[in-house]
Amino acid sequence: MMLEVHRVPGGFVTGGFTDHHVHLQLVDATALAGSVLGRVIDLGGNPEALAAAASREQDESGVEIAFAGAFLTPPGGYPSDRAWAPAGSVREIADADAAARAIAEMKDAGASCIKVASNSTAGPVFSDELFTAIVELAASFRLPVVAHAEGPGEAQRVVRLGATRLAHAPFSERLTESEIDLQAESAEWVSTLAIHGDGAYEIAVDNVRRFYQAGGTVLYGTDMGNGPTPPDLNPHEIAALREAGIDGEDLLRALDPVPGAPRLFIPGDSFDPLLARPLTPADLEA
Repeated sequence: MMLEVHRVPGGFVTGGFTDHHVHLQLVDATALAGSVLGRVIDLGGNPEALAAAASREQDESGVEIAFAGAFLTPPGGYPSDRAWAPAGSVREIADADAAARAIAEMKDAGASCIKVASNSTAGPVFSDELFTAIVELAASFRLPVVAHAEGPGEAQRVVRLGATRLAHAPFSERLTESEIDLQAESAEWVSTLAIHGDGAYEIAVDNVRRFYQAGGTVLYGTDMGNGPTPPDLNPHEIAALREAGIDGEDLLRALDPVPGAPRLFIPGDSFDPLLARPLTPADLEA
């Protein structure tokens, strides 16, 4: 991943940061306007509402919004029974024909990826055959599959079947070294470390540390809307990534600054994102 950051007197300028896992219908999205975020990726919501939000926020706040649209899940699968899931945010998929209709619907709404739920701790998951069919159908629309993988073996299974991004760094179990190596070759992980309690947190941080050391791509993401997550840079997520060994330029790379016109100023000689603030004309003066 290329990193666009430029040295100026007194610090660095770069694009607004990216949060690769948010749920805009569960937060006050208008607060993004005052944040250091330049782009967010919604991974589960009502596609019509998200398409409207994407147009509105781009115009009003300058923050880019990309989205997956609805969760695809088997009948009765996660999160179809969750009270927090907004109306219209889940499509229960029984077969390949239903999958094709749902994927076409998300594409027409403007989705940039497809979100598939594979949570064996909370209900049924897709068979290998249907999951593979969903991946292939999504690929026909040039849409990658992002998977919520939870439960023993699910992170390994969904990547083996073609998911190219995990919505959460694996937290159900400690992956073996060979599993880590395969993940590093095949998929990107969105961090979402700070949402977990002690046991799952320790597992996720350990998995991320070894995945990163194996050359895997880790992307900053918070699951914004899951608990009291701010509609801005989350210092707890930054601390967790540092605990996993990701810091400096690599931490900034995980934050995936939006390319193009600079939006942020980071003072000093380090790449500390916690020091970032909106760029002003005075920051560019010698």
